[in-house]
Amino acid sequence: MTTATYENLFTPETLQEIFPESRADQFFDAMYGDPEEGAYNISLKFKRQTENTIVFEFHLTRRPGKCLRCNLTYGLPPVFSRHPVIDVKGLVKKIDQRLTGQARCRDWKLGETMEMSDALHVIPLTVFLEPVA
Repeated sequence: MTTATYENLFTPETLQEIFPESRADQFFDAMYGDPEEGAYNISLKFKRQTENTIVFEFHLTRRPGKCLRCNLTYGLPPVFSRHPVIDVKGLVKKIDQRLTGQARCRDWKLGETMEMSDALHVIPLTVFLEPVA
């Protein structure tokens, strides 16, 4: 598949479907018992691809009137990797299904939190691919 094909396959609408932004409220409800306690929204974005990987990003976007401090987000990759609401493993299965047999997701890895601005922190999600014989 070409880069354009992956970009076309994982459009913002498709990513919203497989990882709805409402999941942030569910995550904060599970963590704090109240979705209003959350300091950020969570969305999934397509970033790039190589021959054997697709890189997505979790965008943590500051909510109005909240503070997006690094101490809130730097420890998130291990939390995201195992939290049932975020469900990275299930998310990767949905990504695999979207590949329609042209490749297969063999593994995934969450990178470290990157502080892009006061209002945006990013956690990379790299999906490792293998060709289908």
